Amino acid sequence: MCAAAALVVAGCGRGPRSVPAESPAYPPLASVLVAPVTVPAERRLDGVVEAINHATVAAQTSGRVAAINFDVGDYVPANAVIIRLRGTEQHAGLAAAEAALREAQARASEADTRYRRIRDMYEREVVPKATYDQATADRDAALARLGAARAAVLAARQGVDYTEIRAPYAGVVTQRLVQVGETVVPGTPLMSGVSLQRLRVVVDVPQSIADPVRKILKGAVYLDGRRTEATQVTVFPIASTPSNTFRAWLDLPQGAPGFYPGMLVKVGFVVGERQALLVPDSSVVRRSEVTAVYLVKPDGSTMLQQVRLGEPLGDRVEVLSGLRPGDRVAADPLAAMRRLESPSGGVSAGR
Repeated sequence: MCAAAALVVAGCGRGPRSVPAESPAYPPLASVLVAPVTVPAERRLDGVVEAINHATVAAQTSGRVAAINFDVGDYVPANAVIIRLRGTEQHAGLAAAEAALREAQARASEADTRYRRIRDMYEREVVPKATYDQATADRDAALARLGAARAAVLAARQGVDYTEIRAPYAGVVTQRLVQVGETVVPGTPLMSGVSLQRLRVVVDVPQSIADPVRKILKGAVYLDGRRTEATQVTVFPIASTPSNTFRAWLDLPQGAPGFYPGMLVKVGFVVGERQALLVPDSSVVRRSEVTAVYLVKPDGSTMLQQVRLGEPLGDRVEVLSGLRPGDRVAADPLAAMRRLESPSGGVSAGR
């Protein structure tokens, strides 16, 4: 009994033993390791969008303007009739040319028939060679007149076609230069327009970065947070004075949405390489003015971490602040949010 009491006293002297708490077991959560990657280093400049195809359509025949089918601001399909001229003279000329062609065909047929008859008689030595030569010359002259008549018909038809002025490409009318009832002659400007299918960005490149821009010839156009890669970069070989800048063109992909002539945009020229932290854009949570990601800790718990983002690079986006190399970001924000809100996984936001 004394021994038992001694054991109790000895146990009280050591104090109670601490039992380690069990760490909560979290199911695996898909995550992405944050690590520096090499990305293009860009220099941002201001640029202006312009149309590659912009032209003024002029009259190719004389006549009075009978109809104007499109006005400023209208979209015009390719090959659509934009202006129609009164073609009375042109149609009359076509009718006369077609009549002359029929006559030339009859004369040529008659001359060929006579030539064949004289040739047979000459081969039988019934007529002298002079008669045969004359028939040959008459046939050749008739064929020449037939060719000229056919050419005249083609020219007359072209003159009739010129009374319908068609759009050379699909685009938008920017200026109308004639009125209905006005008389025009060949060379008179009629209508101006631009094509929205093929656009480019014009930018002035400073002399300090002209060499790397000219060597790499890669760039992108930024508009409303969207990055559009240029299909071709052209840098002029002569600097402008007195700005000492080089004019450059960045061709946009055909039919690129959201771009219109005259818009001011940002242009990023690739001038080298740099290190950056990238995360999948699908892992970013955007709530009002808060932009964040879910960090996955070594024990599997999650934490909402606010970040500051840069420009998107394809399906990834650069993180400027809020993350460090070695962090893990939840690939599925919804799964991470459910874990954060669960009784066993709730922790306070922030590091």
